Formats: sequence, structure tokens, C-alpha cells
Amino acid sequence: MKLAEALILRADAQKRIAQLRERLTRSAKVQEGEVPPENPQELLAEMERVLAEYTDIIKRINRTNAATPFGEGQTLTDALADRDALAMERNMLTQLIAATAQPDFRYGRSEIKYLVTVSIADLQKRIDRLAQRHRELDTVIQQLNWQVELL
Repeated sequence: MKLAEALILRADAQKRIAQLRERLTRSAKVQEGEVPPENPQELLAEMERVLAEYTDIIKRINRTNAATPFGEGQTLTDALADRDALAMERNMLTQLIAATAQPDFRYGRSEIKYLVTVSIADLQKRIDRLAQRHRELDTVIQQLNWQVELL
């Protein structure tokens, strides 16, 4: 199985776990004299099975990422950390720009005036560069995911 296929299985397991959580919540409590829509014990057993599959696939993905070379002296795990850091920085800068766009409500000249203390144009250029680096790195990671066998 390729790493990319395992990532798809992990995403599917995450969705199934979320659905089971909702189904369990609906079936955990009913009015006196009513019957739950589904058997909670069966749902709990299914939850345990899906969580075991999920845990196994995550461990295998993590082992594969740590053992897969990515460039000189790096692993796929390192590249994933770099990609996450790029996304985090980009999100923080985007939020910073959004914070500067908040309107100032001044009712008269005597009220406090707020000034923007950062260059929006410079921040936007930086965000654009980060987005490009993120896309490029993500493309290489996605290609590698379809080439690497899951450990």
C-alpha cells in the first residue's frame, strides 16, 4: 500500500469516528419507555474497532514519514513540519492584516485615533511568498506520498 492510500484510509477513519460519536450521542439517552435508534453496545464495539484501525494506520504513517528521505539530511517528517510552519505563519500574517482592517469608530475629533503600525503591502507580499513555498513543498510531498510504500 502506498503512503497516499494510507492517508486516505486515515481520513476515512477520522470521518467514521466522528459519525460514531454522533450516533453514540443520539443513542446514549432516551426518554423512559423509548428505544434508542441504535444499540449503544454495538456502536461502542464498532468504535473500538475503528479506533484500533485508526491507531494502527497512524503508527504506520508516522514510521513511514520518519524513515522516508526528503532532500539532503531531511525526512518526510521534517518536510511536513516545514509545511505546517509555513501554513501557520501565513495564517498568522493573514489574521494580522485582518486586524488592521477593523474599522475605527470615532464620533468626534477628540476621540482616540488608531494607526496601523505594519506595512500591509509588505505583509501581503510575504504572505504570497509563503503561499507559493507552501504549494511547492506540498506538491513534492504529495508526489512522494504516491511513490513511497507504507511500512
